[in-house]
Amino acid sequence: MIREIKGARPIALAMAIALSCLVSACDGGGSPTGAPDRALSSPASPNAESGPGAGAKEGKVKIGLSMDSLQEERWLKDRDMFKSAAEALGAEVVSMMANGDDAKQIAQAETMIKAGVDILVIVPHNAEATATIVRKAHSAGIKVLSYDRLIKNSDVDLYVSFDNEMVGELQAQAITKLVPKGKYVYIGGADTDNNAHMFKQGVFNVIQPLIDRGDIRVVYDQWSKDWLPANALANMRSALAANGSGIDAVIAANDATAGGAVQALASQGLAGRIPVAGQDGDLAAARRIVEGTQTMTVYKPIRLLADKAAELAVKLARGESVNADRKVNNGKIEVPSVLLPPIAVDKSNIDETIIADGFHSREDVYKFAKKP
Repeated sequence: MIREIKGARPIALAMAIALSCLVSACDGGGSPTGAPDRALSSPASPNAESGPGAGAKEGKVKIGLSMDSLQEERWLKDRDMFKSAAEALGAEVVSMMANGDDAKQIAQAETMIKAGVDILVIVPHNAEATATIVRKAHSAGIKVLSYDRLIKNSDVDLYVSFDNEMVGELQAQAITKLVPKGKYVYIGGADTDNNAHMFKQGVFNVIQPLIDRGDIRVVYDQWSKDWLPANALANMRSALAANGSGIDAVIAANDATAGGAVQALASQGLAGRIPVAGQDGDLAAARRIVEGTQTMTVYKPIRLLADKAAELAVKLARGESVNADRKVNNGKIEVPSVLLPPIAVDKSNIDETIIADGFHSREDVYKFAKKP
């Protein structure tokens, strides 16, 4: 399904996606500290029907949302939009943030399991470590939906995300169109995040034939621990130190790491002169695009992802059938998956995509842009 959409025009696809959105408001609740944003209630007494799925049978679903962190702008949107969509379906959402701590994320998931949630929705910090959560949840009869990032080597019940290889392919297609030959720098994301590997795979799907032909040479390729812009900044500085101004293009694994790369380029007067690709559609990236220091981003309509994940989480909790049209191997099983199409965005179509969808306002995007 996803591969067939590749040829669709971004504007038409964005309009279709906008029309498919079910929820338009975010509740803005929650705590970024890792504490639950709603009080966890204890399971019902032994004399009452209790345990996983009990509330779901009565039409009431309690969802445990376990998130890696809220350090990046997009995850605030994911949390708020998911909660809003789930609550619109009559579900209750309890969310906890692990702040990039594997042990903490496992402990928080255990807390939600003991509190009797009907399903766990997990955004894993570490794709391997969170397999422990899946085992613990299944032992308690609770299903697990892997949100945006795939949980590796586990029997996770469902994976809902974007086509992450396509994200990397869109990045590489945009940059190779501008720079078909030259020295490339790849600034990766967190090595512990399976998505980071999928983004990179997509990039190299496009550039490897050009590398083999001798047109492109990757002169620097490094992961950025925990997706931190500071680590991407250090990586880009190292790339510049080794290659000087001989770098022709930069592909960064997301907009936060792209921001670190642009900062390093700016320090040497190269911002805007060297094409830089990112992804996520962050506001800072959108501003850099209209200002000319970042070439493109890949927009992943988070509302569509959140709405779809909420819908499927409620269905799983109620024991209803879920139509997953893809399967993704996580190292242990072929995970039933729903993968949504991303959209390449640059200066030419930012108004018709990110702004038209209401993801960011035109006023915010163009706030610092120079007037003609």
